[in-house]
Amino acid sequence: MSLTSEVSSMVKEIIRTLGESNETLVTAESITAGGLSAAITSVEGSSQIFLGAIVAYQDHVKVNVLGVDEAIIAKHTVYSQEVAVAMAHEVREKFGATWAIATTGVAGPNPLDGHPVGAVWVAIEGPISQTIELSLSGERESVRNAATSSAIASFARILRHRA
Repeated sequence: MSLTSEVSSMVKEIIRTLGESNETLVTAESITAGGLSAAITSVEGSSQIFLGAIVAYQDHVKVNVLGVDEAIIAKHTVYSQEVAVAMAHEVREKFGATWAIATTGVAGPNPLDGHPVGAVWVAIEGPISQTIELSLSGERESVRNAATSSAIASFARILRHRA
């Protein structure tokens, strides 16, 4: 993913803000498949705040590596708010980070488990926690890029407006 100047600017803002407050960031990614981590680390200074990521594309990785409870997946599917929140919580705990961002959803080309293409959940966990439901359109790669950009924009907004 090549970053637009707007997304690049938001990543720089995130790095500056977290660096100034000595905070750290990790990601747990499914739909974005490492794209969120790549976007963050493409900007100079990211090593100051970014600890790492787990790309949990397959369900068994979400369960066995991240530690997401199988019962949550069975009840809500992996394309749910509950799984996004569990992913963010687990990756934050594993790395001991201040903040975590998790992404899950359906990139396409076909709907999955009753969820349409473009259905995305982003979970942000930290001193402020929030979930964002996205309903994106377009081809597979544009859905993934939009999920990445939306996650970055949402996190930047949280940091901008926290007390």
